[in-house]
Amino acid sequence: MQETENLLDELIATVKEAAKAILEVYNSDDFEVSYKSDQSPLTIADKRSHEIIETTLKKLTPDIPVLSEEGKTIDYSERKKWKRFYLIDPLDGTKEFISRNGEFTINIALIQDSEPVIGVIHVPVQAVTYYAMKGHGAYKQDKDGKTQKITVKTSVDKDGLVVVASRSHPSQEVEDFLKKIKVKDRVSRGSSLKFCIVAEGKADIYPRFNPTWEWDTAAGDCILREAGGKVVDPKGKMLRYNKEFLKHESFVALGNTDITDIRNLLGL
Repeated sequence: MQETENLLDELIATVKEAAKAILEVYNSDDFEVSYKSDQSPLTIADKRSHEIIETTLKKLTPDIPVLSEEGKTIDYSERKKWKRFYLIDPLDGTKEFISRNGEFTINIALIQDSEPVIGVIHVPVQAVTYYAMKGHGAYKQDKDGKTQKITVKTSVDKDGLVVVASRSHPSQEVEDFLKKIKVKDRVSRGSSLKFCIVAEGKADIYPRFNPTWEWDTAAGDCILREAGGKVVDPKGKMLRYNKEFLKHESFVALGNTDITDIRNLLGL
């Protein structure tokens, strides 16, 4: 276990190093934006962060494979042999990066037997890090290095739920879902920050009915689990990782898992 704790410390240091490269681009006067085949944006900051993380991880633990968007073409016949691997998103929320609203993150997760066992999310603009390790709880570290344990909300406001939703990926399915529950307030955020907001008790639920890549959710999934919540598919099952197709079609991230209306909707 000590070995794993040391690894967590190294991963936290790695995301902070990648953040420096990202912020150099972010704070520059201008940067070029290209577009991938699915029309999602890509910047030099994505590439620099990926290079730093991948290079560091291969030196740190050369026996553990690394999977990211750049490696998604690895055939499942090879991937299915992996018992343990890293799942990374070197810059989650590129649209937020381009719009300069600060709501982008760096995500690293360690997956073991299809489950996230370490999750690290760093918010470069805020210099804040969220992290968790299976069985050890979830934590938030501020820019001064002060660390506090975080937990989901233990009770639900009688006036309704606080919902956090995607800023860049709205959907009619989410709107239809929210009509079935009592909503007190709604906030929009980019990237994996939405998981963190639920994990630290600032929101009750994050529904997502657009497809997402596994590297978009893994670190946040781990952090939320360790904070006392869970991420489930519409049938109420926990998300699994390293599937043949590396996408989740939809999910709901929950803080308080005893919310009666939600349990009924998801069959929990």
